[in-house]
Amino acid sequence: MIKKIAIYGKGGIGKSTTVANLSAVWASEDLNCLVIGCDPKADTTRTLYGSRIPTVVHTLKENRKPQKEDLVFKGFKGIQCVESGGPEPGVGCAGRGVIVAMKRLEQLGIFDDDLDVVVYDVLGDVVCGGFSVPLREKYADEVVIVTSGEYMSLYAANNIVRGVKKLKGNLSGIVCNCRNVENEEKIVADFAEKIGTHVIGTIHRSNLIQDAELDAKTVVEKYPESEETHEYIELASRIMNNENVSTPEPMGDDEFEEFFKSYM
Repeated sequence: MIKKIAIYGKGGIGKSTTVANLSAVWASEDLNCLVIGCDPKADTTRTLYGSRIPTVVHTLKENRKPQKEDLVFKGFKGIQCVESGGPEPGVGCAGRGVIVAMKRLEQLGIFDDDLDVVVYDVLGDVVCGGFSVPLREKYADEVVIVTSGEYMSLYAANNIVRGVKKLKGNLSGIVCNCRNVENEEKIVADFAEKIGTHVIGTIHRSNLIQDAELDAKTVVEKYPESEETHEYIELASRIMNNENVSTPEPMGDDEFEEFFKSYM
């Protein structure tokens, strides 16, 4: 059975880093992985492929009848990498790129390949428009939310929970991507409990991860014996074996304000 996961979170919180390193772990365990970047910045797969790849939206402008090899690029350990892309900044709807990409990939039968894991890296602080496509169109079966213990990151996570609930999605858990906030792990654990889920894993802040990314590699590839890699291995295992899914219950805005202020 294919594991199909959509990873959401506030912009800049580390979704792409999480997606890339998790995929690198699964591929290292001989699982066939497809990674789809749903962000117009098109940087999800850079550390898997070693450089940026052409996006679906850009390719379709040049070639109305692309083949699989025009859209899917093999990266680290054979991971299949796709970037949906989007319009130029200030022009058009970025979410539209996700819709176009998903339909084209489906037409080419890419989802019919012998896959073990499909991971979507989804932009946005809310699950709306084109960015809801992985859930709304049932391309993904479950959601993992990446957050830190910072106010805006948790606020965005709570908004994402609203979208997941509205779409009747399955939330598999919260990843605490640490930013060294005071009481961070407790704040995130309490937040998870409040919305009816759990912390599925924690990634501690590390310069080694950024060092690997500067070399266009995941930390799993560049530093396979590091403590950071072992954290991703543990997280990958927990996500793969997780059976604790739920339809979450978001906090109201006032309730969230009170919740966060209680740690100040």
